[in-house]
Amino acid sequence: MIARMLLVLACSLLSACRTNSMDEVLATDATQLQLRSVQSRAFDTTDRALTTRNVLSTLQDLGFVVDKVDDTLGTVSGTKMQTYVMRMTVTVRPRGTAQMLVRASAQLNLNAVSDAQPYQQFFAALEKAMFLRANEVD
Repeated sequence: MIARMLLVLACSLLSACRTNSMDEVLATDATQLQLRSVQSRAFDTTDRALTTRNVLSTLQDLGFVVDKVDDTLGTVSGTKMQTYVMRMTVTVRPRGTAQMLVRASAQLNLNAVSDAQPYQQFFAALEKAMFLRANEVD
């Protein structure tokens, strides 16, 4: 009798721990969507080459050593080494007919960065650079 009660208790505890896989997928999708919104900004320009140059100079201004630029793909990658190693890859691509979409992806010591702060810092500096270049301010 006691063994049966323990078996029923164990089964009920195990079923209580089980989660709905659909809920897990939806939570993951929401998290990915939030991360993508932090990693991306649209700029009102059609000049991909100029946007890519602004990305390159912004990464350098933030202390990154740019080690790869691909104008054809619109990607720029750089590494920042301090007490940590951060790698950031930025992609520039057209969005519609009047904008460029800039998306950054960062790794900190080989782990994907999901914290918004590094992306916010990068985009704040890039927005300034884009504004200054658009208004021809040195």
